[in-house]
Amino acid sequence: MNSDPKTIDVVANTFGQAIKTTLEKGTNRKVSYSKTFQAIPRVRLKPEVGCFVPFAGDYNGLVVINFSSAAAMDLYSSYMSAMGLPESELAKEYTSNEVIDTMGEMTNQVMGRAMSMIKSKFDLTAFCGQPKALALNSSITLTPDMDNLDNRRVSFSVGFSSFQMELAMEHTQFVSFGK
Repeated sequence: MNSDPKTIDVVANTFGQAIKTTLEKGTNRKVSYSKTFQAIPRVRLKPEVGCFVPFAGDYNGLVVINFSSAAAMDLYSSYMSAMGLPESELAKEYTSNEVIDTMGEMTNQVMGRAMSMIKSKFDLTAFCGQPKALALNSSITLTPDMDNLDNRRVSFSVGFSSFQMELAMEHTQFVSFGK
């Protein structure tokens, strides 16, 4: 029996590390993620702030990051404060364009870091477009146009708030051959 982790779990862990590192550096806040990943039947954008971005290349898939309103506001305020914006100028509602745009920018930074980590570790490349970020009142199921998908959810916390990353990838296996 093969005890090697499934490729999607290795990739989900890489994305978890990228999210943790990127958000901690950008916000000066402690971010943690669960040691247990969930296998899920489908990937969804969920209320209150959802960001999504497909990626393609040597491996293909879709990343969704769903922020609760509290997590979005916490990360937004910390991020903008770390950049020197006075508290009096911060947006007050999670539905404001400033908050939504900031969550999209943070997702963009996460994707860059994750793609770089996978390139460094596996010598495989994928590219993504600009993440889309939305304030949502209800869930939207996203189905990438790929056969044989694997899906995972990873839970994160920042302060007293939580958010999740959902990953859909074509069923693939990274097999390393020494050079």
